[in-house]
Amino acid sequence: MEYGDVLVLTEHELRKLVSLNERTVAQIEQGFAELEKGNAVMPAVMTLQLPDAGGAVDVRSGYVKGLPSIAVKTASGFFSNPDLGLPSCTSQMLLLSAENGLLLAVLLDNGYLTEVRSAAAGAIAAKYMAPRFAETVGVIGSGIQARMQLEALKLERSFKRVYVYSTDSDERTEIFLSDMKKKLKVPVEQAESAEAVVAKSSIVVTTTPSREGYLRPEWVHPGLHITAMGSDSADKQELVPGVLRTADIIACDLRSQCIRIGELRGGIEQGIISDETPIQELGAIILGRQSGRVDEDQVTLCDLTGTGVQDTMIAMLAYELANEKEVGLRIKN
Repeated sequence: MEYGDVLVLTEHELRKLVSLNERTVAQIEQGFAELEKGNAVMPAVMTLQLPDAGGAVDVRSGYVKGLPSIAVKTASGFFSNPDLGLPSCTSQMLLLSAENGLLLAVLLDNGYLTEVRSAAAGAIAAKYMAPRFAETVGVIGSGIQARMQLEALKLERSFKRVYVYSTDSDERTEIFLSDMKKKLKVPVEQAESAEAVVAKSSIVVTTTPSREGYLRPEWVHPGLHITAMGSDSADKQELVPGVLRTADIIACDLRSQCIRIGELRGGIEQGIISDETPIQELGAIILGRQSGRVDEDQVTLCDLTGTGVQDTMIAMLAYELANEKEVGLRIKN
């Protein structure tokens, strides 16, 4: 592209360019590592609540030193939208030059890139923290992220059965079960409760927009790994805070952020965790500065809230792939 040109990519184009694969996971893993090295600048998430509409809009960004560009993302979540035939979550990204601040690309992904980078983060959490010989996995929720988290797990673990619990309609849940059986090529069964999912699974991923913790400490069993994805704002919670007491290892994407808007927030509020509690960030585990799972009987937990660095890494990948394949509309600015 020439100086001053802006690349515009649609969701359709981005879905063809970017997929959940080893290259994508490696890109997001690099972002975690750079954050741990101190090579990233990342402001706190800005959240605009719209209570009258039952929604919120987040703004995230992150700069990794030495990389040529940065992303600024706006993401919205309106969880009554499916009743109107609209997606509950959507977002778009601007990619800017880190050298001169000029706009490089507009990524009209409607949340797709966020879905992919979140799933990749789940794959990384499983890579370092999940039991290696997990034959059964469970997911709570049946939305897009539930689908993609299962696909991400398949990149890291050769599980043989999936259990699902969802409060969605029977029709939507049945579609989810059918689709995932075909995609994963393993049995995918509906469980009678969230408790049953946990009891039957070695790895559990929570992917709901719940406002109240539902996964309880008495359900936790030796060898369990939990990846909690749903809490990404201060009004959301999936884990009853006592679950934190059951974990031998607690990890997260960014401690300072998870204490504000993740599952760690509930632990702080109830005095279960403090500044002295050992909580490992994924970047430190990736670099070998802290250890992930070392025993199949350990209970491990990873709190993922999503970071602006992840958004920059996935946006850069999309831009690289688009230029490699000469895809998208190029506008003279």
